[in-house]
Amino acid sequence: MRQYWAAKQQHPNALLFFRMGDFYELFYDDAKVAARELQITLTARDREKTQPMCGVPYHAAEGYLTRLLRKGYRVAICEQMEDPKLTKKIVRREVTRVLSPGTAMDPALGSSENNYLAALHVQGETAALAYLDLSTGDFRATEFSGPNALAQCADELAKLSPSELLAPTANALLNTSREISAACDQIRTKTPLEDWAFAKDYALPLLERQMGTTSLDGFGFSGHPVAAIAAGVIIHYVRQTQQTDAAHVDTIRYYERNQHMHLDQVSVRNLELLDPIFHEAGADATLCRALDCQATPMGKRLLRASILRPLVDAAAIEQRYEAVAETKQDLIKREQVRRSLSGILDLERLLARISLDSAGPRDLLALAASMQNLPQLKGNAAAFESVFWKMACERLDPLEDLSSAIATTLVAEPPLTLADGGVIAIGIHAELDELRTISHSGRSSIAAIEERERQRTGISSLKVRFNSVFGYYIEITKSNLGKNVPADYERKQTLVNAERFTTPELKEYEVKVLTAQERSVEIEKRIFGELRRNVIEHAGRIRKTSSVVAEIDLISGFAHQASLRNYSRPILDASPVLEIVGGRHPVIEQLMENAGEGRFIPNDLYLDSAGPSLLLLTGPNMGGKSTYLRQAALLAIMAQMGSFVPADRMRYGVVDRVYTRIGASDNVARGRSTFMVEMMETATILNTATDRSLILLDEMGRGTSTFDGLALAWATVEYLHAHVGARTLFATHYHELTILAEELKKLKNLRVAVKESPQGIVFLHSIEEGPANKSYGIDVARLAGLPSQVIQRARQVLKQHERSARRDVAVETEAAPMQMTMFTPISQRVLDRLEETDVNSLTPLQALNLLEELKTEIRGGSGKA
Repeated sequence: MRQYWAAKQQHPNALLFFRMGDFYELFYDDAKVAARELQITLTARDREKTQPMCGVPYHAAEGYLTRLLRKGYRVAICEQMEDPKLTKKIVRREVTRVLSPGTAMDPALGSSENNYLAALHVQGETAALAYLDLSTGDFRATEFSGPNALAQCADELAKLSPSELLAPTANALLNTSREISAACDQIRTKTPLEDWAFAKDYALPLLERQMGTTSLDGFGFSGHPVAAIAAGVIIHYVRQTQQTDAAHVDTIRYYERNQHMHLDQVSVRNLELLDPIFHEAGADATLCRALDCQATPMGKRLLRASILRPLVDAAAIEQRYEAVAETKQDLIKREQVRRSLSGILDLERLLARISLDSAGPRDLLALAASMQNLPQLKGNAAAFESVFWKMACERLDPLEDLSSAIATTLVAEPPLTLADGGVIAIGIHAELDELRTISHSGRSSIAAIEERERQRTGISSLKVRFNSVFGYYIEITKSNLGKNVPADYERKQTLVNAERFTTPELKEYEVKVLTAQERSVEIEKRIFGELRRNVIEHAGRIRKTSSVVAEIDLISGFAHQASLRNYSRPILDASPVLEIVGGRHPVIEQLMENAGEGRFIPNDLYLDSAGPSLLLLTGPNMGGKSTYLRQAALLAIMAQMGSFVPADRMRYGVVDRVYTRIGASDNVARGRSTFMVEMMETATILNTATDRSLILLDEMGRGTSTFDGLALAWATVEYLHAHVGARTLFATHYHELTILAEELKKLKNLRVAVKESPQGIVFLHSIEEGPANKSYGIDVARLAGLPSQVIQRARQVLKQHERSARRDVAVETEAAPMQMTMFTPISQRVLDRLEETDVNSLTPLQALNLLEELKTEIRGGSGKA
């Protein structure tokens, strides 16, 4: 228990798994927590039960550790550092590693998912974020400056969603920054570190040593010391917890947000890029799942990263288009590449396990088996001629020397652990082969000794035997003791009917046999350690090759998807245009096909900064407005990933950022109502969008009163038209806004097509020009299953309000000349007057007078005849 408390004092914030024989034991408060979270029995060390205790078998600990880490706990592993068989004292124990949610090598983690450990550092008006996936070695950092630095950093942090966040203990940032606090609310584990770990003189040299360089400028950190400090803090934490230098983490990428299309957390959520908004929709209802046909885990993770960070470099996008087009055209070559990829396992995570000394013989053999597919992959990739494929072939290292070294050193089917022995192949080590011969040929050797001793003594019943107490011995019955027993026989044990002896030869053989297994395992561990070090020395080669494999997998997957689903190549334009002909929603189209629900109805779209730059979309709920908006954004994202798109034709200018204001949500924890969240998101759009952005606004202003909402929506449309100029899709139920098309030259009205019949309405799911004249809200309610009494009463109330509105208009007209306002569109008033007029009862003169009145009203409202 003194050992236990010494270890616990070093790691007070972690659950201590204390190795005792075949179990990991937990004591006191740790035991209570573990018993509750793992649903295992809580016992005690003493009868009075003042020392709570629980434990798990060491060979089954992995599953229990994973469950605790997923719940946000940190775990310290205290191992036995000596063999209990070789010491008569208390076995020495030490904490060998500390597991935390951000450093866990979680076997249950999906192949396309990353497990990020992040560090946040703020210095003046500069905020930096660094993050590492220890299981793959993916290491990145970025930095933000200026008055909005914290907000931008918080947005990047929220989108990243790390498993664990490192921050200084004395930094009040988490409490004073509203944006950072909101982002941190979503992170289960926040680990405070000593302030000295964030010191420049400590963190920067540490990062340089990890990268094996004397300067970080080559990694893009020139002029970005705050980001470098954040990255150094991560290295400090990894080395502290893993008790290793994590040699596979040998490179880092510094990036700026403007190097990719920016997608904030709101857009990632609203567009359902990675996760569905409603979990009952299923995991398939995301863009990531719709595009996922990659053959390797590295390719799947690159797909996910490409969705979050689409390209903005036109040359890089075109290079991908060329590669996808060439690969799409040749089915045989494409499938040869994909078959080569299918034999490659997760090189990055296998390398990480080897580097962190948590890999077994089978992991090393799996790495070799994967590398053996690389020469074939390189040969198949060389059949293509585009720039991407040529560069990929040049960068792809087949790693034949490493795969050969592993395959020749290890047996074809090694046991799970080194302790079982039999890992190293025959012919690698002469002494090991000899020891194995001794271990495996023990029975025949004993039989030979027994036969020789029988001939020597003339005692035919002489036996050579073994037991765990006395070892090897010669047994002679008492009836034969009078015969010639050699002088070199030493009496070992006397039985009732026999005597047991040993000889110098038998003693020597016993030592050999009993130590052979132990010595064999010792030699195998040494050889395996040398093999592991050899692999780690070439970690950089393996990581670079893994990166190339991921890129090949991404492009071949894009080509496979384009061929399978009839996707077309986008046309990149220098102007900020977005033209889509016959566009289809990539996710809904697949869901409909899988469910056998028919064909997705395609639609066209045209946006141009020169006009129309703003499309005002009206029509009923359930008609497809939100689908149309999301479809435009998804196709833009896919295009800038380098993928082909589900459309007959697409022409576009590079989009620097996608903004979305879709749906309604609140944030009760932060004291924000649905409408406040909506206004904050809208404010972000109006304050930061450029003419290269793509904006999606859906049902803005519905969270407040009708007049307030309409006024805000009206003013927002005018501001977007006059000051932002971005390509914008604005869906609304405020039909009053449609009159703005008469005044704003770059605004165009679109509507969702609906077919009316006596039985109700039918959604045609197509978009056509012009404004909608009705919302069809009651019809949609009827389709939703509201009771018929409610529907009938709603229609009565609607007619009463419409008549009341018309009377108000008539009174206003009598009191003063009619003026067009945003709340009473002139077109609607004229239509109402005509609808109320009984044309059949009018004389010719009255009809002419009515026509003159209407012309006067129009002229008074708009200044036009």
